[in-house]
Amino acid sequence: MEAETSAANAPASAASDTPVTMKKMIMVAIDESEESFYALKWALDNLINDPSIIITLINVQLPFTPMVYPAGPVVFATPTVVEAVKKGQHENATRILSRALHLCKQKMVKAETLILDGDPKDMICQAAHELHADLLVVGSRGLGKIKSVSDYCAHHVQCPILIVKPSKKIPKSS
Repeated sequence: MEAETSAANAPASAASDTPVTMKKMIMVAIDESEESFYALKWALDNLINDPSIIITLINVQLPFTPMVYPAGPVVFATPTVVEAVKKGQHENATRILSRALHLCKQKMVKAETLILDGDPKDMICQAAHELHADLLVVGSRGLGKIKSVSDYCAHHVQCPILIVKPSKKIPKSS
């Protein structure tokens, strides 16, 4: 009777002769701020030195609330207005990510994009977890702990995080 051979039964030396390349995924949060683009540029210049690294560029749009609260009674936006606003948000996200993709292409780095709707703090952490990011890179505007997406992510994301502070050369976005 012949014995079957499988990878599980193969000698340890045979298994270690074949290099296993694991693709690393770095997620970079991008919004319209110069600080987020500075963080992307910094990551491209200082972290990406391996063609097996994949960059995922994530942009999170706040959900549109179809209510307007003027000084008087509550007014609901029409479905046409809601759709126009959502279309505008998607176009804005596409424009932002297109600019980020251009930077990646200049450095010959493979990048993917992801547009999500929701609270940026929560959605960035959730996406990093679900996509098994090896590293999250975010910019910092210096807004303090209350408004800071980077501070929230530093305490809640389940992967390592790199917060890139802005250079003194670029003005702070507000």
